[in-house]
Amino acid sequence: MIGRPQPIEAAPNYFLYIDQVAGDDVLAVIESQLEESLSLFAGISEETSQRRYAPDKWSIRQLLNHVTDTERAFAFRALWFSRGFATSLPGYDQNIAAAGAEADSVLWPAHVEEFRSVRQSTISLFRNMPAEGWTRSGIASDNYITVRAQAFIIAGHAAHHLKILRERYL
Repeated sequence: MIGRPQPIEAAPNYFLYIDQVAGDDVLAVIESQLEESLSLFAGISEETSQRRYAPDKWSIRQLLNHVTDTERAFAFRALWFSRGFATSLPGYDQNIAAAGAEADSVLWPAHVEEFRSVRQSTISLFRNMPAEGWTRSGIASDNYITVRAQAFIIAGHAAHHLKILRERYL
């Protein structure tokens, strides 16, 4: 498909996520993660969704809200740069976003549905991405990034948090 991002396509810290994606077909990974995620979330009860693995850590609801909000922000970056906008985009502070979301006051099924909707939107964005769009780039959070790298970051970020959910929460 589009190949893997090279080290110059994103800040080094993003390779924590990029490196969690196997292969070159990031769209196939993003699509398969939807079913995998929904299957995992279906086994989480309303009560369990309030669980934290340590007192100072997010609840499962907050974790899923974080994944969803971050995907929205990163997909917007991909949209922005793929369409040819040259204006730099600001940083994304996960702690500000988490505090503003008040995720623990939202019922678990609503979080799951929101994730599903956002992921379907992300799939549509990348499924319909023109070939030239994948190669475009810009500045976000004061760092150079390509659209291709952004897609891998979205998939890798979700994979990272699904792993934490399985290993530390469930």
